[in-house]
Amino acid sequence: MSRWQETKTLGIGLVAFIVLYNLPVGTPRFDAAVHEALALTRWYAREHVLLCLVPAFFIAGAISVFVSQTSVMKYLGAGARKSVAYVVASVSGTVLAVCSCTVLPLFAGIYGMGAGIGPATAFLYSGPAINALAIILTARVLGPDIGLARAVGAVVFSVVIGLLMHLVFRRDARETNLAAAAMPAEASRPLYQTGLTFLPLVAILVFANWGGGGTGFFAAVFRVKWWLAGGGGVALVGALILWYGLPWWKALGCALAGGVASIWPGGPAAIFTATAAAFAWAIASEEGDLRDWAAASWGFAKQILPLLLLGVLVAGLLLGRPGREGLIPTSWIADLVGGNSLGANLFAAVAGAFMYFATLTEVPILDGLLGAGMGHGPALTLLLAGPAISLPSILVLRTVMGTRRTLVFLALVVVLSSLTGFLFGMFNGS
Repeated sequence: MSRWQETKTLGIGLVAFIVLYNLPVGTPRFDAAVHEALALTRWYAREHVLLCLVPAFFIAGAISVFVSQTSVMKYLGAGARKSVAYVVASVSGTVLAVCSCTVLPLFAGIYGMGAGIGPATAFLYSGPAINALAIILTARVLGPDIGLARAVGAVVFSVVIGLLMHLVFRRDARETNLAAAAMPAEASRPLYQTGLTFLPLVAILVFANWGGGGTGFFAAVFRVKWWLAGGGGVALVGALILWYGLPWWKALGCALAGGVASIWPGGPAAIFTATAAAFAWAIASEEGDLRDWAAASWGFAKQILPLLLLGVLVAGLLLGRPGREGLIPTSWIADLVGGNSLGANLFAAVAGAFMYFATLTEVPILDGLLGAGMGHGPALTLLLAGPAISLPSILVLRTVMGTRRTLVFLALVVVLSSLTGFLFGMFNGS
């Protein structure tokens, strides 16, 4: 080991020792912040790991096994037509409407299969940012002007950020090689079979996480969400039996596992967990594509889940949960985002980029901050930056696309959100 590495190791060890030696254990704010960090992590594990991330890992693994590289490069590759690539990326992300953490396995899947950095990051931004229910809730609670500005800004940002990422990294070796690569041979499996395999997976992810907000169509879907998610599961195992050779008795075993779990007190979450575990065993115990699917899904889980949980723990320690405080008092944030200065908008973008927002939680948080004096410009800034990226997602993105690309993506989200919020505040008179 070189002298520099030895010095670096010593320095890190000394800093860690000093921090641990001086931990303010016993002080009310520190103890409360530790409690909030653990409480937020427990809530995340209960509400998002099972229903959001588990289906996302299965989808990401299926992308790497069942989706042909030809299709990815044709529609999302570095050499694809821009008019097609960015429309496909934005629409795909919009349909999923997931949070900044759940979109990560899906992004890792298409990026690893050969998607260009531009379309891949357009998908990465659009998934959490363009959420129809969140936009409707924003308009109802925070006002139609902010709701409309959020909708337009999110759609435009997904394309602009993707194009700028492509422009910045167009000469990188990866992008150059993708653009010059010969198109791989077409997959032998018909496109409709692949599509009908993914459709139930997406249905399970979307309906299992369908929120209870809204009225009309959204409320009607919420009342039958578990029936729709269950129908997706039935359709999925039917496709696997028909086209992939899954034995019927293993599919029956998945149903029995869910049936047994239904007598437990855990409700739909227990049924979902038992069925997912039985399904994982069913495909992992097969040969060929099904076993490869299980291995790929497990690989994404090992890469992403530990960093996500660490990021949520740190975010909870620093910022607490909605309505609860961490080490950083919310009054500081409210003071710094008052008015409509560039500084206030920039701070709102940076704070939003590091905070963790579960789907729809950003609206009540902002409602409270607006009541505490937050300007409308910084509010829009936080809406455009916060749901799309977070400290947990930053930690994971660095392992997927590297430090430089992650920092550029983060900078683009922060700068574009700040400028948009500032202009909105100017025209809105706040």
